Amino acid sequence: MRTPIAVWLVLIILAPATILAQEHHEGHDDIGTVKFGVSCAPEVRADFDRAVALLHHMMYVEAQAAFEQIAARAPACAMAHWGIAMTLFQPLWPSRPSRSDLQRGAAAVKRAMELEPVTDRERALVEAAAAFYREPESAEWWTRIHRWAAAMAGAFATHEDDIETAALYALSQLAVAPISENRMLHQARAAEVLQRIHDRQPTHPGSIHYTIHANDVQGRADESLDIVRSYDDIAPSVPHALHMPTHIFVRLGAWPDVIEWNRKSADAALRFPAGDAISHHYSHAMDYLAYAYLQQGADQKVADVMHETLPRSPHQGTFISAFHLAALPARYAVERRAWDEAAALPVRKHEYLPWDRFWWPEAITWFAKGLGAAHHGDVHAARMAEARMKTLRDEAEQAGEQAFARYIETDRLVLAGWIAHAEGEVDAAVARMQEAATIEASVDKHPVTPGALYPPYEALGDLLLRLERPAEALEAYTASLEIWPKRYHSLLGAARAARQTGDVERAKRHYEQLLAMIDDQNTERLGATEAKEFVDG
Repeated sequence: MRTPIAVWLVLIILAPATILAQEHHEGHDDIGTVKFGVSCAPEVRADFDRAVALLHHMMYVEAQAAFEQIAARAPACAMAHWGIAMTLFQPLWPSRPSRSDLQRGAAAVKRAMELEPVTDRERALVEAAAAFYREPESAEWWTRIHRWAAAMAGAFATHEDDIETAALYALSQLAVAPISENRMLHQARAAEVLQRIHDRQPTHPGSIHYTIHANDVQGRADESLDIVRSYDDIAPSVPHALHMPTHIFVRLGAWPDVIEWNRKSADAALRFPAGDAISHHYSHAMDYLAYAYLQQGADQKVADVMHETLPRSPHQGTFISAFHLAALPARYAVERRAWDEAAALPVRKHEYLPWDRFWWPEAITWFAKGLGAAHHGDVHAARMAEARMKTLRDEAEQAGEQAFARYIETDRLVLAGWIAHAEGEVDAAVARMQEAATIEASVDKHPVTPGALYPPYEALGDLLLRLERPAEALEAYTASLEIWPKRYHSLLGAARAARQTGDVERAKRHYEQLLAMIDDQNTERLGATEAKEFVDG
């Protein structure tokens, strides 16, 4: 008997999730240990555990396919529909569910409730998901996140010893942290709960993954490094698992680790497409990879990364893809101080992406273009770029995305500083840079990005060096390095500033740090030669 075409199409779409599940089942690979204890039919319980593991890995496309398979095989399994709903809102990512996603999630939760989950724990998890999906036509993102977090707090209060409830409660704490008055309180609370999970079940994917997110803030990066480094041990073929530790490695300036892990992650991501598109896990890893190469001064390797990444098509139509496809060429130009290239960057190059919803990614290109124009004295073009950034900032703010608006405003102020400098307004130039640095201090690095395109304190240091104020420049570079350790240009700037102040020992120390960090075989930057001559001389 011939297999119908529709069935073949379903099999093709579900193939990546099926492969992961089979590898785990056959012992060829692993995705960690989840023991959910779902009340569904015995024949789907192992598959449900694997689907939840994929959910914890934030492999949402694969998790959704796995939950859909379970729902098809066991129609009475309420929690399969809960699982489908949980894959559609992705609480820590910058992506936002579409209206159709919200409607589908609301329908899945409704079906889960109609099927009447058997246990109190399951009912509490379904009710928490329902809190997010309530009012699918109206409520905005952060209202939904707060409702889900409040419901998860209630579920955790009554099921504190349940590992899955605890893991999702920790995730909800991380989700509300960025817009809370005391972010670190939520980060620390999540880390505490996750440590308890890890002590009981050290191969639980949620405990490791969310611990990394809990520590992916300034001041916590060196916490639980043993847990961070264990991620690829439990999930050596999961693209996001291979990438996640590099959120911490970036904060520590551990560039060889960033390079090694993201290369593995990118290669793995190509094996798990998002339907007919390239998964955004691929571009996510490649941007982190390029950022690390840039700090080593390995510009040709970055060019190779761009030549590999940018021509591929189509990329998954998400914020994450748009961000990295915009950031990669912008970083390549700005980090090399190739201002003519920066000024000529095309905006919205990958036209098939829904750019109207991606204010921050588009603003990155305008920022680079404006910097290029300002450094060439084309104030008119620089002001046009700044004006577009203002519009994008305002649109993000009106949409309730305050963090995105602040990231855009930080960059806009740096650009405004260079425009003021081009116009001879020295005091205004310094003031704009300082304003940018103040805003940067109020919002932590977003997980989507490996680092700022042009950190405000680094830009301020560059400006002050031009103004022949090396002592102030050295302070600015030092402040930048506290936020962004082992950045090539901040180290080089600090060395030059110290040298100009007559502090030879400090200059030598920064030059030595730069030389220890760069890829000596793959850099042609003049700063590397300068550092060698100073240290050897």
